[in-house]
Amino acid sequence: MDAPLFTIPLWADLTAVGLGGIQGALFASGFRGQRRLDLLGVAIIGIVMGMGGGIIRDLLLNQPLSTLQSNWYLLTATLAALVGMLLAGPLRRLNGLIVGLDAVVIGLFGAFGTSKALALGLPLVPAVFVGVCSAVGGGILRDVFMGLPVAIMHVGSLYAVAAGVGCLVLAVSNAVGVPLVIAAIAGVVVTAIIRVLAVVFDLSLPEQRMLYRRKVAAETGALPIVKR
Repeated sequence: MDAPLFTIPLWADLTAVGLGGIQGALFASGFRGQRRLDLLGVAIIGIVMGMGGGIIRDLLLNQPLSTLQSNWYLLTATLAALVGMLLAGPLRRLNGLIVGLDAVVIGLFGAFGTSKALALGLPLVPAVFVGVCSAVGGGILRDVFMGLPVAIMHVGSLYAVAAGVGCLVLAVSNAVGVPLVIAAIAGVVVTAIIRVLAVVFDLSLPEQRMLYRRKVAAETGALPIVKR
């Protein structure tokens, strides 16, 4: 008899959706000038942030979309976006809280994505990939909806890297016999710590620079060109 598949507890999934919704609304409500959004626009970005990671996770795993299997997901994301709008002023002064919220959201979605992938039988590397896509998916959709450059593609504080390390810790821990729940908690903690430290110490990956292959170009120029 097959073991039952891993199921993300509803309360845990809704917690991630709610925190993501608040985070998205805080982000969207901070724009001024031509990029400012009305209430509906801020709510949509909050919903996208709250539900985007889970949607991308389930699409990659070819599973029914969990966010559409219950009324609570959309209701939670919408309510969280409204809370984020109402508290945007006071919360924006608490930079540490916002950074911590961002770190926890990344960790939760990464852990849920990796855990579900492992439970469905995916190998370690693809499972980590699904987890990272789930962690950064809401942010990618947010940037696309708002017509902004996708954040993870540009120089900045470690984001996808933090999710990748946390998801890898989860997958490796589970592979060596650590229960999936404990491994998931470890993955969230590792992701959050790396993300917070990256913001505090302004850490990022090296910037891509133009590669000048002068030696190769000189050697190639010395060779005869064969014309047909």
